[in-house]
Amino acid sequence: MSFTLTSPAFKYGERIPRKYTCDDVDVSPPLQWSSAPPGTKSLVLIMEDPDAPIGTFTHWVLYNIPPDRTDLPENVPKTPVVEGIGVQGINDFGRVGYGGPCPPRGHGQHRYFFRLYALNTVPNIKQRASKDEVLRIIKNSIIGTAEYMGTYSR
Repeated sequence: MSFTLTSPAFKYGERIPRKYTCDDVDVSPPLQWSSAPPGTKSLVLIMEDPDAPIGTFTHWVLYNIPPDRTDLPENVPKTPVVEGIGVQGINDFGRVGYGGPCPPRGHGQHRYFFRLYALNTVPNIKQRASKDEVLRIIKNSIIGTAEYMGTYSR
């Protein structure tokens, strides 16, 4: 079995529903995963847009997800610590938690990648860490990666 990430809210490569974007209530979509590698001690989720005009834009950083979780509910609270779910970092909007797709109007379709990293450790990462800080700390502890992608345009 391979490590997989999915969402019941949209199919891979399809349009992310408006509800999960800055054009509506901007809540995080539900995500589900299966077959994390043996030895997984924690998980990290990063969502980013590589098509942003300023370069890759980070929309969500969530780490220290318990290894026995297999999903995230819709509308994860935008707080630094979410009991039973994990610790959230700062996105490129400068806020804690999820910030949905919000590409510039007329900029065409953007791709949004959700990457789930399985780690063989529970890293000591401060609250409100950036994506770069998290990736630097976990780089030698990644034992598996699952990816899911949706699109959005305005």
